[in-house]
Amino acid sequence: MKIFTAALVACLAGLSVPARAQDSWQGVVDAAKKEGKLVIYDMALGAPYFTAVLKSFEDKYGIPVESFDLRASELAERIRTEQSAGRYLGDVEMITTTMIEEQRQNGDFIEKLPQIPNAANLRPPFRANDYSVPVFVQPMGILINTRMVKDADVPSSWNDLTDPKWKGKILSDDMRPLGSGNTMFAILEHQIGDAFNEKLAEQKPVFSRDMRNDARRVARGEYPIYVPQIFAFTSDLKGLPVKVIIPKEGAPYAEMDLAVLKNSPHPNAARLFIQHFLSMEAQLIYANAWMPPVIEGAAERANPDAQPFAKAKLIGPAKLAERPSMMALAKKLYP
Repeated sequence: MKIFTAALVACLAGLSVPARAQDSWQGVVDAAKKEGKLVIYDMALGAPYFTAVLKSFEDKYGIPVESFDLRASELAERIRTEQSAGRYLGDVEMITTTMIEEQRQNGDFIEKLPQIPNAANLRPPFRANDYSVPVFVQPMGILINTRMVKDADVPSSWNDLTDPKWKGKILSDDMRPLGSGNTMFAILEHQIGDAFNEKLAEQKPVFSRDMRNDARRVARGEYPIYVPQIFAFTSDLKGLPVKVIIPKEGAPYAEMDLAVLKNSPHPNAARLFIQHFLSMEAQLIYANAWMPPVIEGAAERANPDAQPFAKAKLIGPAKLAERPSMMALAKKLYP
């Protein structure tokens, strides 16, 4: 009976995808293996979960990956410089949606997105467009030192940061230039209201631009609070007296997309990599690193300790068209 059941399940599984579609995708896999390489420009900043996805891709398909890890502005400039010189070296980029939108406004740097079967599994509000597909999000909360912040004082709302008791005691990513600080600033300006940012400015937060080290400064007790704390970065702080708070209003976030670069030398490998990143295997790697996955069903399969973060309420993202005004407002409030 077990053999018969297994055979029936296999048969039904085969019926769920037309043979022609299976053959067509196998052709992409075979072509990608013949190309023999994938070059990705990313802004993972050494994240172990991104490295784990690269390794899972290499292990599954035997295609070596060359990764160039750059900050967003450096990544976009490298692509612009190379392509302007007629050098098409990269296959795929992983960057924020706003940066991709900016690239499309400034030039012809990326190809139209080929069909990616796993894109059909994206969950709301995430969806692919003609040029890119979301693969993960970076949500931001509040980091506290559990020895310095009493249980009764733990902020449950973003508005709690404006309590006078925290004046001069908040460490923050700089909200004036492009980056996580300004992303948080812009999203909360719309979601909570301009009074919030005005009151937060009165708290005289101390600005820095070294997110990973700033979190460690909170762990060492230099400050009781840090914003905005990217959930996944907290994995570096296991065993230390810190905790990430997800405010009741939700977590601002930056969406990361994958796009195929113009004249990609390995277009089938690029397509296969995007398909792999949207697989349950890869999405679970991110979910277990406290990053909300973008496909249906992955958050529910995450480890118990990761589920509150994988299922976090999200607010945002920031909009490219509003970037100049939000940066100008931040500079006005923080001269």
